[in-house]
Amino acid sequence: MSIKKHVKLGLSALALSVSFGSINTAFAAEDPIKVGILHSLSGTMAISETALKDTMLMLIEKQNEAGGVLGRQLEPVVVDPASNWPLFAEKARELLEKEKVDVIFGNWTSVSRKSVLPVVEELNGLLFYPVQYEGEESSENVFYTGAAPNQQAIPAVDYLMNDLGVERWVLAGTDYVYPRTTNKILETYLKDKGVAAGDIMINYTPFGHSDWQTIVSDIKKFGSAGKKTAVVSTINGDANVPFYRELGNQGISATDIPVVAFSVGEQELSGIDTAPLVGHLAAWNYFMSVDNDANYDFIDAWVAYKDDDAAVTNDPMEAHYIGFNMYVEAVKKAGTTDVDEVKDAIIGVSVPNLTGGYATMMPNHHITKPVLIGEIQDNGQFSVVWETPSTVAGDAWSDFLPGSKDLISDWRAPLRCGNFNVVTGKCGGGSADVASN
Repeated sequence: MSIKKHVKLGLSALALSVSFGSINTAFAAEDPIKVGILHSLSGTMAISETALKDTMLMLIEKQNEAGGVLGRQLEPVVVDPASNWPLFAEKARELLEKEKVDVIFGNWTSVSRKSVLPVVEELNGLLFYPVQYEGEESSENVFYTGAAPNQQAIPAVDYLMNDLGVERWVLAGTDYVYPRTTNKILETYLKDKGVAAGDIMINYTPFGHSDWQTIVSDIKKFGSAGKKTAVVSTINGDANVPFYRELGNQGISATDIPVVAFSVGEQELSGIDTAPLVGHLAAWNYFMSVDNDANYDFIDAWVAYKDDDAAVTNDPMEAHYIGFNMYVEAVKKAGTTDVDEVKDAIIGVSVPNLTGGYATMMPNHHITKPVLIGEIQDNGQFSVVWETPSTVAGDAWSDFLPGSKDLISDWRAPLRCGNFNVVTGKCGGGSADVASN
């Protein structure tokens, strides 16, 4: 007898659930969970982003070997936005409208995320964003698994000021939204700490900038005023290589003018002679050198996947590891890949990080992270010189900008607001970016 006849005859609910359950299982087995991978595989950001594409492919492969999720296999859908910011939006739309992906993991620069943001909000997609960013945003459709300024930039400045005695500051960055907004936060923070405007130098360069001789010379001159000077670098992509090379060419050592970077890691250092860079710093939330069994297992898996004993891991890779595992757990918790249900289910989900603790998804769609500061070693790895005693929850809105200090984000019912003003008691609406960039 057909299912339709069973229904018409009003047979027991149990019989129906068994019949439909069998059908759903069979359907699910043929219906993969489609995972969009939105990373530049060409252009100026390929040096950084290609590794993230491969990380996702490895994680998907491992999850499929473990049986998938909800009995369904995961299917990666890879696109190349080619370091072209408008193309990121086009490729995101292609993933959501044409490919019908259930989730997207991608972007590196904030300008690419800003390009994608209206698309994922319009089409109600899910985006896991794995790289440190400037804050001043909280979207219902984005999960920020990279660091907010209070999880990297602010602690780095505190370390330089309190532990190294830095008094003069060079804020050097690539000319786009992340460096400009982060430096606006840092400039305000430094002035609040009593640093004079004349002791702050700010410089921006375009993506892919290669002629660093004059700029590094200016930095050297700025640091010769008799006060301890440091560079806080938000330089991104392949511009890091010539920048660090020129530091070495002009004899600037970490002892003279230490540089702390937020966008240079093991992957970027693997392509250059690190000898002149020994002692310079990076503020991340993960380093390959972290002494932890989970990290060693991850490294071993990565080396095997790449079939390259010299393959390195880095911070945004860990962020994808965390974000992917959070997504898997949220789908299991929700019992579905339905976007709205996953968005609700993921808040409060905790998964292991690779530094020995746990990462938790907070109501503002940011996660908890330890903050680590490492010194560059001559082998291109980092020796951890400072870390927070526990994890730090990411702030969507900076405490140091007038336009955002009164804002909180909470995507749980009943508030469901990305920019709730605690003074006025009103929601700004959507993911409105109220602090100017």
